[in-house]
Amino acid sequence: MAERDQLEVDALIVGGGPAGLATAIRLRQLARERGKDELSVMLIEKGGDVGNHGISGAIVDPKAFDELLPDWRERAPLESPVTSDAMWYMTEGGKLTVPALAMPPLMKNRGKYVASLQKLTKWMGGLAEELGADVFPAFPGQELLWDEARVVGVRVGDKGVDRNGKPKPNYEPGPDLRAKVVILAEGPRGTLAKQAIAKLGLDRDRDPMSYAVGVKEIWQCKPGSIPAGMVIHTFGFPLPNETFGGGFLYGMANDVLDVGLVTGLDYRDPTTDPHDNFQRYKTHPAIAKLLEGAKLLRYGAKAIPEGGFYAMPRAYADGLLVTGDSAGFLNGMRLKGIHLAVKSGMMAAETAFEAILAGKSDAGTLSAYERRYRESWAYDELRVARNFHQAFKGGLYLGMLNAGMSMYAGGRAFGLIDRLHGEAGYAQMEKLAERKPVAVESRVKIDNVLTFDKVTDVFNSGTMHDEDQVPHLHVADTSICANQCTVEYGNPCQYFCPAKVYEPLFKQAGNGSIDGRLQINFSNCVHCKTCDIMDPYQIITWVPPQGGEGPVYTGL
Repeated sequence: MAERDQLEVDALIVGGGPAGLATAIRLRQLARERGKDELSVMLIEKGGDVGNHGISGAIVDPKAFDELLPDWRERAPLESPVTSDAMWYMTEGGKLTVPALAMPPLMKNRGKYVASLQKLTKWMGGLAEELGADVFPAFPGQELLWDEARVVGVRVGDKGVDRNGKPKPNYEPGPDLRAKVVILAEGPRGTLAKQAIAKLGLDRDRDPMSYAVGVKEIWQCKPGSIPAGMVIHTFGFPLPNETFGGGFLYGMANDVLDVGLVTGLDYRDPTTDPHDNFQRYKTHPAIAKLLEGAKLLRYGAKAIPEGGFYAMPRAYADGLLVTGDSAGFLNGMRLKGIHLAVKSGMMAAETAFEAILAGKSDAGTLSAYERRYRESWAYDELRVARNFHQAFKGGLYLGMLNAGMSMYAGGRAFGLIDRLHGEAGYAQMEKLAERKPVAVESRVKIDNVLTFDKVTDVFNSGTMHDEDQVPHLHVADTSICANQCTVEYGNPCQYFCPAKVYEPLFKQAGNGSIDGRLQINFSNCVHCKTCDIMDPYQIITWVPPQGGEGPVYTGL
């Protein structure tokens, strides 16, 4: 085995999304402002290029960017200011437009912008480099480096290891990157954040984080058919009342339409299929009309941290800060997280900068991050939304009624309750013995014009993985899949994965035992983390594959 390189920097950021890039930009701004240009900032990103794994709706609230980069509107690759807002309640064959006066104020988006997160983060990556940060794509953070309970760095994943764990001729050991402060900005369910939270108990006394998965496509529509800046949010069809979620339609520049559907990963029916939900969504007459004569350009999927205020882990420890989606900085009530990711990155940068200058990066020093957060508009915004997702356990209508009321009650829930406790989403899935699954009975018909199967959509995501490598999806005990999950839940991995990664090839033998195997098509993986989140036995662990692989979310 080749010797592993070692490199030391002042600040190491893991993740090239808006939180990580805002951290890098703000650190280098501070270094220049304070005459500390020698301060070294490194950012590593698992995608082959910054932005390749960036996917969101996206509507951008400008407030954080206004603080970070005052002239950003003239420089950023924005698609359009929001020009119209609408909300539709959808039934299977029709829709009801919510009157403008009845639209929740938080869902009105004038003054905001529609954007491609991939384009936006690619632009931010260039700015970070211009300011002096070292940005390294195709560097997946594989594991944290520790000095007892202190984080001291990150080991980057090796390249050129075959499926049996043996080095190939192109083998390159990942370097050990050591830093005074490590900032994790990996997005939802981050691999390293998950390690730190588990080892250090950073989620002690917090609610379990709950998630949703957003499935999205972008379409090139007929000339003149899609007004740039058009924003439509929908609720109802195709999701049943008991399932959290909703859809979105955003008009981008040049008649490109973003179409997406969010399905809460706390659903009860084990045959729920978020990809199928999305394909059925497009068959609704109002949406199918928008897509007449259009061409599919790109597909993607991503987990969304929906747990809110009380599910956010403690975001600091010895040598460590956690930002963005990894720390739960997302407002589910507003369907927005980019501005919160940027603000969290700025606060992390300011905290790390002070700690590095003081030569102290213990938890006590880095707890200034928590103070900054509590004194910021981000805290006020998230506190108002603190009971949003939890109320949807009672169904769509109860959840929306509670959300509307809480806007006028400082975030309090029904009965002016200050806190509703959340539950882990996977734990709410019901067993086959407890209910008759119905989602499996209404699957969409694939026509390859408007609707597509999972494998076709994987192709449209640009996903590529070397087949001869150690699989990055680890199932701790496949006998549980065969002997328990088959009977108890009907192997929901075959449904919840939006990329057809999991194929349970099990059948009951004559003696009553279950034979067969779980086939894992890991090269299909679009890095959404749904399997790690929603597996009812919590035996699936997602880790990054070798550097630069996965989806290429051009324009998403």
